[in-house]
Amino acid sequence: MNEAKRTTIQLIKYGIIGVSNTLITLVAFYLLNTIAGLSENFANAVGYILGVINSFIWNRNWVFKTKNNWEKEALLFGVGFLICFGMQFALFNYLLAHTGIKDLEISWMPMKNTGENVAMCISMVVYTLANYCYNRFITFKSKSEKCGK
Repeated sequence: MNEAKRTTIQLIKYGIIGVSNTLITLVAFYLLNTIAGLSENFANAVGYILGVINSFIWNRNWVFKTKNNWEKEALLFGVGFLICFGMQFALFNYLLAHTGIKDLEISWMPMKNTGENVAMCISMVVYTLANYCYNRFITFKSKSEKCGK
């Protein structure tokens, strides 16, 4: 299979896993923040932790299909998560503190804390793009790519 086709298939699969991660993260965030009344940052962190566990399992076994040392990949995946989550966390908090998005109300969205949920969605886009690049080129790099083939 040529590289363009392989990358396209990986991106589609990564997108599918990304949708499941997003749903897991958003549901956890909504339940913990809006329903349970816990802080935005706590709900955000728990949502991402649940999503990252789901993501590692599916990306390793289905998207990138690696047979490399899983402990090393888990460590690299965790480092990538921390880097990308740090970017997401900073953007999320910047949006809440400096843009007025926290006061956003959208009449057709039947939920409280609309602004927090919109800020979460915006910052998740940045996380997703950065995380794909990190995992594609660092965590799940194939043995042939590591050898320069």
